[in-house]
Amino acid sequence: MSFDDLLASNAAYAANFTDANFDGVARAGVGIVTCMDSRIEPLRMLGLDLGDAKILRSPGGRVTTSVLNGCVLAVQLLQVDRIMIIPHTRCAMATGTDEDLRNLIRERNGVTASWLTFGASPDQMTRVHEDVEMVRSHPLIAGRAEIGGFMYDVDTGRLEQII
Repeated sequence: MSFDDLLASNAAYAANFTDANFDGVARAGVGIVTCMDSRIEPLRMLGLDLGDAKILRSPGGRVTTSVLNGCVLAVQLLQVDRIMIIPHTRCAMATGTDEDLRNLIRERNGVTASWLTFGASPDQMTRVHEDVEMVRSHPLIAGRAEIGGFMYDVDTGRLEQII
């Protein structure tokens, strides 16, 4: 495997790069927590531009420890005052449990993944509520940012507010 194709594409991108000298704050005050799924274009789906938002991705759009830390930094240091938690339809993380994923990995590779936590659950609505509450109640976020839970439909491009 090689990265040559990607490096060549980057060279073409850099040759016409005009987005230098950003200060790193979220100009629209938005933080986005969403899935790592490549069908999701966070800025584009919200009509935002480069530099407008802080984007944190995780499997299933779950609020993990790392994502929560990113939310704290975004609120405390990067002018984020609204955080959107956005899982999506037809997500692999909603097709089963962590145990199901561990079994699949073991079947495919013969290697155990018993020590890994993925956050998989078929009950996406409960997960969204739990993740929103976790972020809302964090002492370094509470009262400093509005938190909303949403669902993104990968087949229509529509975003629906859940909480």
